[in-house]
Amino acid sequence: MQDVRQETQDVFREVFDDSELILSETMTAEDVPGWDSLTHINLVVAVEKHFRIKFATAEISRMKQKGQNVGTLLALIQKKIQRTG
Repeated sequence: MQDVRQETQDVFREVFDDSELILSETMTAEDVPGWDSLTHINLVVAVEKHFRIKFATAEISRMKQKGQNVGTLLALIQKKIQRTG
């Protein structure tokens, strides 16, 4: 999971153009300056492309719901990688 976390952090840094951004599992969209609806879609597309996975529409919608955080995203990425691997 550490590799997924580091790779995801790299994707976040690219999407948000912030080389200092450090992910934490409890981080939410509210914690990242500039994480709006458009950036959310850009992030989803970048993660899908990087990991060669595909999120379902319902999964994308759920990502921005209350109680969701980077930890939830990391777990979902890990789950999808295991399915395709």
